[in-house]
Amino acid sequence: MGTMIELKAADGTVVPAYEARPVGTPKGAVLVIQEIFGVNSHIRNVADGYAAEGYLALAPATFHRIKPGVELGYTEADMGEGFGYKTAVEALPAPGVMQDIQAAIAHAATLSGGKVGIVGYCWGGLLTWRSACMLTGLSAAVPYYGGGVTTPQESARQTRVPVLAHFAEEDSWIPMDTVEAFQKAHPEVEVHTYAAHHGFNCDQRGAWHAPSAQLARERTLAFFAKHLG
Repeated sequence: MGTMIELKAADGTVVPAYEARPVGTPKGAVLVIQEIFGVNSHIRNVADGYAAEGYLALAPATFHRIKPGVELGYTEADMGEGFGYKTAVEALPAPGVMQDIQAAIAHAATLSGGKVGIVGYCWGGLLTWRSACMLTGLSAAVPYYGGGVTTPQESARQTRVPVLAHFAEEDSWIPMDTVEAFQKAHPEVEVHTYAAHHGFNCDQRGAWHAPSAQLARERTLAFFAKHLG
């Protein structure tokens, strides 16, 4: 089990984050970027899972600038509430929440003494993609079904670090033709698709697809082992 800590962004804003430490010396660090449901029990479990694999895991609260302490479930009402918070965060003046992720990278690097990777889900996948293109101090990035990643605006960004991207073939939010266009625009990105729906990694959602989640996790761990080792 991890603990809540505080990060300080470049503008002085203090942002909470869930920190899970491994047994023994970390072999690097992994940032876990939330969906639109906050740093809830699922995201904490994901962080705990990376800590169990030997990484220092850190999940910053990327809604904090709009509303502290958000922890939602996965009902339609929760989805609507979370989407509202996400829209508000996206509307913040630049650099907005990106400076909070940059602070998390710095903290993770200092505490782990190793390289830092980032993984994110849904909206967190989009933030992960942006982090790979805009921020410093990362060595690898893994967006899961990042909403918006395949749009022309986001696809126009250039990555600074190796990226592994997971997409769902039955994702009504991210059409496969846009995934194919993204893949053509970014041959340097390792893209995998799964016969599943958006959110397939989350075992608290109806979209959870255990075989896809397991395969994506195995690929992600291998990717991190390669680039964070």
